[in-house]
Amino acid sequence: MSKILIASDHAGFILKDKLRSFLEQKGIGVKDLGTYSQERCDYPLLAYSLAGDISSGKYKRGILICKSGIGNSIVANRLPRVRAALCHNIVIAKLSRQHNDSNVLVLGSGFVKADMAKRIVTAWLNTKFLGGRHLKRVKLINRIDKNIRSCAK
Repeated sequence: MSKILIASDHAGFILKDKLRSFLEQKGIGVKDLGTYSQERCDYPLLAYSLAGDISSGKYKRGILICKSGIGNSIVANRLPRVRAALCHNIVIAKLSRQHNDSNVLVLGSGFVKADMAKRIVTAWLNTKFLGGRHLKRVKLINRIDKNIRSCAK
């Protein structure tokens, strides 16, 4: 697996550090985009940075963490080709990969403890996109996104 991106705001900092270490121990390269402390910061800037690297194709997958996960999801999903999925359990993480080919996993540190987050990340990384009828739907999402962007010009 190529290097994975990870980023969090101050509320997700501790969980992000635990997940970064966990991934590195598994031999997965991690690029940490910040934040690097529990000092208050603005999550939209970090989420946009990570999602931008996914959108451009520079990286294939990323993990975003904030208190609820909602803000990061909103920001990341504004960029083309980003399919960010807010997951609070293993089943949803697997479905987000199988059915939606999610490329950004979003976690809420206020709702997912470190042990569960590690299990969610492992399931998400190891689950393949099913394609088939699901590919048609992902293509529809991409087409809608492209149409919206062309109308905005």
